Amino acid sequence: MLPSRAGRAGRPPSGALPAAFLAAALIAAGCSSGPKPSSGPPTTAATTTTLPATTSTAAPACTSKAVLAGWPLARRAALLLVAPVLNFDMASAHVAASDGAGGILFLGGATPPAGLASRLRAAFAGAPGPPPLAMADQEGGGIQRLTPPVTSIPWPRTMAATLTTQQVQQLAAQVAGGMASLGVRMDLAPVADVDARSGPSASNPDGQRSFSGNASTASSYTVAFMNGLVSGGVIPVVKHFPGLGGSTANTDNGPASTQPLAALQSTGLVPFRAAIAAGAPAVMIANASVPGLTNLPASLSPDVITGLLRHQLGFEGLVLTDSLSAGAISAAGYDLPHAAVAAIDAGADMVLFGSTLTPAQTAQLSPAHVDANLRAISASIAAAVSAGRLAQSRLESADLHVLSAEHVSLC
Repeated sequence: MLPSRAGRAGRPPSGALPAAFLAAALIAAGCSSGPKPSSGPPTTAATTTTLPATTSTAAPACTSKAVLAGWPLARRAALLLVAPVLNFDMASAHVAASDGAGGILFLGGATPPAGLASRLRAAFAGAPGPPPLAMADQEGGGIQRLTPPVTSIPWPRTMAATLTTQQVQQLAAQVAGGMASLGVRMDLAPVADVDARSGPSASNPDGQRSFSGNASTASSYTVAFMNGLVSGGVIPVVKHFPGLGGSTANTDNGPASTQPLAALQSTGLVPFRAAIAAGAPAVMIANASVPGLTNLPASLSPDVITGLLRHQLGFEGLVLTDSLSAGAISAAGYDLPHAAVAAIDAGADMVLFGSTLTPAQTAQLSPAHVDANLRAISASIAAAVSAGRLAQSRLESADLHVLSAEHVSLC
């Protein structure tokens, strides 16, 4: 509130008052030459004056939830989408921001351009809500989208075999510092899968991306890498829940299944339990089915996301899908808009797409295609809410998870 600036009432100067002023004052006061009235209480019954009750006029406190409630459904849906951006194409980044996407994911093998952070700020100008969260896969080894200039690090399996957990945490902090300087605030890493096989390959998505085939070793290095990213100011995303180690195939290309749920309890789930206990802010869901739990891709399964991750493991942070452009998703009978609705309904908060396209399909990552996909997915989610096929409370919860993970307030 501004301080009161009311002026002071004027008063005559000290000294004798003019005769005319004094006479007027005496007449107004009803003066006489008789004795002055008593200054004590009046002898007649007192009159009680009742003051009007005061009412508070303070406006209700602003909350992001209240602001979201005033947004159109399609705009609220867009906040849950992560748009693919191939080779740092700022036209696609601008499209994503203009469409209200909650994030962008850098793909491709190009070297980040000079001044990427300032280029992103320019591309995000005019976004209808908070600017998208820029993210990338910066795992180590052959999967480092931002290297150079971000510090190059070995494959996770090599790190676990040659470095202590403390050294890995320090390396991850350096990686985070480099990412943050580029304006990229989320790393889709570490890979928490427990896998000792060769790869990554068309048959095995993990291989050297996994720290170890030993659940305890994978746990300790997963947590170390995660904590290093956090200390450097970058949000880690622990993946691929509930664990792709030992999976039957690579879901990028078609259907696959994880180990049975009973086996995952003592293998694949162990690093995720450790990461959640250590405060993991975000988890990515795999596209493989889970024998003993669901025949659906995990990213579309309420049994996996809401049942296993949320209720049984107690995770309360941000849930992202793996790419819904994957072969496993289309093989299950879903196009991109319907897969997104199923994922949000199952408990996911952010939807990824486009990152599993083959080189022959990269034309689908043009700004025009990105725009068309964002609009189609947003419209599909909004229509599902309007029709009652997707609970509005689920949309609200997902939106709030996105804002919370990004430390964004709409007020």
